[in-house]
Amino acid sequence: MIDWIPIVFVTFKGLVLGTGMFFAIKWHYDQGRKGKIEERRAVLRASGKAVAIFVLLLLGLGFVTFDLVKMLGLEISFT
Repeated sequence: MIDWIPIVFVTFKGLVLGTGMFFAIKWHYDQGRKGKIEERRAVLRASGKAVAIFVLLLLGLGFVTFDLVKMLGLEISFT
């Protein structure tokens, strides 16, 4: 009798985990099929905002650096 306990428990565990993986994969697949267009728009909008913020921060850093260099009296020649 004691020899069958690991076989029964491992089989049960395999069935439970296999069923759970099946439904998890199915749920993710179904979620991926719906809302593709809205998701694409949201990604484009978010990436556009990120690029705009990056450019503004880069310009701000350039102006701050330029003012700091002028304030410290350093020579700034672009030649």
